[in-house]
Amino acid sequence: MIDTIPVISARQVVKVFGALRAVDGVDLEVRPGEIFGLIGHNGAGKSTLFNLMLGLIEATAGEIRVGGVPVKGRGFRVALRQVGYLPENVVLYDNLSGLETLQFFARLKRVPRAECAPMLERVGLGGVGDKPVRAYSKGMRQRLGFAQALLGSPRVLFLDEPTGGLDPAAIRDFYATLRSLRAEGVTIIITSHILAELQERVDRLAIMANGRIQAMGTVAQLREQADMPLTLLLKLRSADATGIGRQFERVAGVRASVGDHGDRLVLSVPQMQKMPALRALAALGDEVQDLAIHEPSLEDVFFGLAREQG
Repeated sequence: MIDTIPVISARQVVKVFGALRAVDGVDLEVRPGEIFGLIGHNGAGKSTLFNLMLGLIEATAGEIRVGGVPVKGRGFRVALRQVGYLPENVVLYDNLSGLETLQFFARLKRVPRAECAPMLERVGLGGVGDKPVRAYSKGMRQRLGFAQALLGSPRVLFLDEPTGGLDPAAIRDFYATLRSLRAEGVTIIITSHILAELQERVDRLAIMANGRIQAMGTVAQLREQADMPLTLLLKLRSADATGIGRQFERVAGVRASVGDHGDRLVLSVPQMQKMPALRALAALGDEVQDLAIHEPSLEDVFFGLAREQG
């Protein structure tokens, strides 16, 4: 039987700072073994919501549970032993080596020191564990911060802008590690300003603006909600792109435009009309030499929904 009890849940959570409602009635559920993305512009309330879920600050109203345990109360201290956290800005002791840094966190987390050296290997720092942190690049510091978050084999991971300073190869390795953790049943909630990174790597995501969840679901579901058209780029055998474009415009909502060359056709197709448009395309047979399909990116969806909410 699949466990459907959410690992992280928020019910009508509010956080007020003076006249500012930084978090304004948030409802949220993150499922077991899910990679969940939280995105929004600066000041949207993401970091405040993270701090609330970690118990670092107290909610003005509402309830948050992590691992089934209310964030308020003594029981949460025990639950926190199963939680790993990587903050956006990692602050480390420059005079300690990488290994000494992990050993320091291991002591705080009551984790065996024997975990530290293998963890450095896991994040790609095995060869520099004896070097002082002051000699580390920003990307190396970020990896070390990720390593401390993984100490103790947490069942829940909070990752706030975790790929800052990482090069493309390191980003690939980072997400490979997240996939392996998910396969082990670890629940992961992640924020990032780099939306292209998250697009194919999260199971679901939520868009925050003005302290509220404006939209939530898979990328495909958010595309449907934003009702943004997909684009078909056709290269034709003939130069009659205008005439063929008129055929496609018989499908409701489809708009056709001719490219720079007479044999190029650009079609803007509403999401609900995707299949009728593809059937019309199939009817052309060998008339189509090449085809490219562009779905709206997560960035397109984000700004599209943000305009709607604005």
